[in-house]
Amino acid sequence: MNTSAAPILITGAGQRIGLHCALRLLDEGQPVIFSYRSEREGVRLLREHGATALRADFSSEAGILAFIEQLKGHTDRLRAIVHNASDWETETPGHEAEVFQRMVGVHMLAPYLINLHCEELLRRSTPADIVHLSDDVARTGSAKRPAYCASKAGLDSLTLSFAARFAPAIKVNGIAPALIQFNEGDDDEYRARRLAESALGIEPGAEVIYQSLRYLLDNPYVTGTTLAVNGGRHLR
Repeated sequence: MNTSAAPILITGAGQRIGLHCALRLLDEGQPVIFSYRSEREGVRLLREHGATALRADFSSEAGILAFIEQLKGHTDRLRAIVHNASDWETETPGHEAEVFQRMVGVHMLAPYLINLHCEELLRRSTPADIVHLSDDVARTGSAKRPAYCASKAGLDSLTLSFAARFAPAIKVNGIAPALIQFNEGDDDEYRARRLAESALGIEPGAEVIYQSLRYLLDNPYVTGTTLAVNGGRHLR
C-alpha cells in the first residue's frame, strides 16, 4: 500500500456502496480513512485491509465537529472526501420535525461542516476532490419520504456552491444513484416492479458507483456536476 499518498475519506463506509468503494480504493493501494456509526462486518473487513476507522455521530453539530477534530488527529491532508453517509427514514405522525432534522443533519450539515473545516487538508493535495453521494429521487421528489428527498436535493445544491467556492484547487461533484442493489429480503414481485422503472432494467451492483467515483477523481475538467447513475429512469 502506498502509505505516503494522501488518504481518501469516505463517510459511512461500513456497508453496501461505501464498503465496496473503500475496498476497491484499498486494492489500488490508496490509503482510506472511513467513518462508521456502528460496528458491523464491513467495518472489521476494512480494518483488516488497512483502512483507518473513525467512529462518528453525525446527528448533531457537536458530533460532526468532534469527528472533524478526530480526523485531523490522524492526517494533515486528504486526497478526497466522499460523502457517502446516509440515513433513510419515513416521517411518522408527531415526529416529522425530528425526522427532517436528522435527514438534514446527515445529508447536509455533516458534508457542509466537513467540507468547510477540511478545506485546508484538501488544499495540501494535488489534485483534490469532494464527491457527494446524492440520490436520483431528488430529481423527482418523493411523496413517501419528503424529508429524505429534500435533504438530498439540498446536497445537490451544496455540490454547486462548493464547486464555485473551492475552484480551481478542489473539484466538487456528485453522484445520484437509483436502484444500485437490492436488499436481502426483497421479494421477486418487488424486484420486478423496481427493475421495470428504468430503461435498462438491471440491478448493476455497487461497481458502477465505484466507476463513477473513479471517473470524477481522474478527470481534471469536471466540477459542479452530479452524475445520474439511474439506468435511464428519466426516460420512463
